[in-house]
Amino acid sequence: MSTKVKFQPILLGTDFNCYGMARSFYAAYGIKSIAYGDTQLAPTRYTKLIDVRLHKGFNSNPGFMKVMNQVAAQLDPDTKYLLLSCGDGYTELISQHLDELKKHFVCPYVDRQLFKALGTKETFYQAAEKYGLPYPKTRIITKEEVESKGAANIQLPFDFPVALKPSNSIEWLDIHFEGRKKAYVLDTREQFNELLPKIYKAGYQSDFICQDFIPGDDSNMRVINAYVDMNHHVRMICLGHPLLEDPAPAAVGNYMAILPEKNQQIYDQIVKFLEAVNYVGFADFDLKYDRRDGQFKVFEINLRQGRSSFYCTLNGYNLAKYVTDDVIFHLPKEDTDYADGNMLWLGLPKKLFYKYAKDNQYKQRAIKLIEAGQWGTTAFDKHDSLKQRLLMHYAFHLMKADYEKYFVQR
Repeated sequence: MSTKVKFQPILLGTDFNCYGMARSFYAAYGIKSIAYGDTQLAPTRYTKLIDVRLHKGFNSNPGFMKVMNQVAAQLDPDTKYLLLSCGDGYTELISQHLDELKKHFVCPYVDRQLFKALGTKETFYQAAEKYGLPYPKTRIITKEEVESKGAANIQLPFDFPVALKPSNSIEWLDIHFEGRKKAYVLDTREQFNELLPKIYKAGYQSDFICQDFIPGDDSNMRVINAYVDMNHHVRMICLGHPLLEDPAPAAVGNYMAILPEKNQQIYDQIVKFLEAVNYVGFADFDLKYDRRDGQFKVFEINLRQGRSSFYCTLNGYNLAKYVTDDVIFHLPKEDTDYADGNMLWLGLPKKLFYKYAKDNQYKQRAIKLIEAGQWGTTAFDKHDSLKQRLLMHYAFHLMKADYEKYFVQR
């Protein structure tokens, strides 16, 4: 098909992920994206690269489809509209209404059945077990178990420290109590016994994942973003090596520095998995190297591009181009691009990276890239407004307080 087809990206969400995708579309095609969301978030507040349209209640049913039906009624019949989620909640909403949305929008997403098979950590581990993806030793904890037995009587097949995280990350977004975090590392049994009852008293209903904590600092993490086309073929896979994470409770696990890396063994494992399950669209995996057995173990899959996925575009693998070539222009691609870049991605000020990233060979390589000017970030685009850049500079400035208050070196 001709690449002169008229198309319009529609992004769901107004966050950092949305801004990164909009930058990718603007860099590839000079196109301004349209974003729909429930709340205006800072990364897209003053941008010139996105037309942001806010609708209260858009991030849940029935508000979501009410707005999408209104949008569909006003579409230009000569334009293709590419619908992309920038958050887990929107990905689930797309999966719930996929058949209806596909009547009006181009939607490169898995169907409801596959979403259910991969969409929670618990079901993902079942798939990982089936297809041979290594993952940490795991104990599933249910609400019923905590309430009937008591946390103190729950047996664990591994010692402390343990990692504790919600199986249902979408439900967890609406849970609030003192001490709430995106995920936890618990050093003692006493912490475990105290936290679990709090979680379920706060209204959380789904299971919790308790895992053997893989030792080591943030530089043992890896992240993968991939694009799988409508024929279930992986067109691109890009490995990143995080060196530092966000320590703030609400953002634990968000990557703040990513070094490009290539590891064919990891690539082959992930490609085999994605193609075996008949995946479609963007996928984002978190992994950690376990020095005890020499394996990279997968923590989860996000059924969308990752929050920090602009590291792919920064390294020459433009996310927008892969999906557009596939579902808009229908350009064939039989091979797989195994990414191998040379640009460091930063999500925080350089001085915080210098201070808090663990000093090792990877940090030294990152410093060399910074000194050579081979680095970039999602937050700042030279084509965007001065007001947007000033707001992002202020947001970066605020990160210092979070590191001073919450950072723990492991």
